[in-house]
Amino acid sequence: MNSFLKNKVVFITGGSNGIGKSIVSLFCRNGAKVIFCDIDEDAGTRLCAELLAYECEFVAIDVSNAVALEQGLTGIIAKYGNVDILINNVGIGRFGSILDISVEDFEHVLHVNLRSVFLTAKTLVKHRAAHLKLNSYGRIINLASTRYLMSEPDSEAYAASKGGIVSLTHALALSLSKYNITVNCLSPGWIETGNYETLKESDHKQHPSGRVGMPEDIARTCLFLCDPNNNFINGQNIIIDGGMTKKMIYEE
Repeated sequence: MNSFLKNKVVFITGGSNGIGKSIVSLFCRNGAKVIFCDIDEDAGTRLCAELLAYECEFVAIDVSNAVALEQGLTGIIAKYGNVDILINNVGIGRFGSILDISVEDFEHVLHVNLRSVFLTAKTLVKHRAAHLKLNSYGRIINLASTRYLMSEPDSEAYAASKGGIVSLTHALALSLSKYNITVNCLSPGWIETGNYETLKESDHKQHPSGRVGMPEDIARTCLFLCDPNNNFINGQNIIIDGGMTKKMIYEE
């Protein structure tokens, strides 16, 4: 257990499944007070039941609803007096031909993936600006993707949102420095959130690290960034992809 998380209040978006679930679990087991949101109420309730021995709370919030997100986080801050660590994990995709993706589809992805990062940061800082005694420690970690850097066809909305997160991260890092809040983002590569055992040997071997990534790889990096001793890492995008973006690939 990392003692630095004891009594720290952590808010995580999209925490019911996949990477978010792993982050929620790891932070709970390391002594934090974890509040997470999601639209999957059944999975969120089950996760809280699994973590009954720890301080874990689920709230149903659709982050595409700006009012609901702001009000939800404001209520959490009012209840606990502060949020020390904010992890913007939630993310969706709308993949398909640009001929078929509507403007509304494109905007929905941006609202969920990108606008939510801005809204949660703004809501937290509004509280911190009014309560300066809280500004001795703070962390914001945003989940981007290696797709900010490289793409496959038919992924415009997702790529745009993740690229925006990388840029928004370094902008926030500069703006929020006066509140002693560091802001970083993580760009995962292939993280298998389903049945890891069904992966083929070729799936693992294509990675320089020799394996496909797991949600725990991302959760452990979040934990590392939250250590008070690691506040010299700020405004950065950390790629966690087993080395794939450094691998030169040509078709034969």
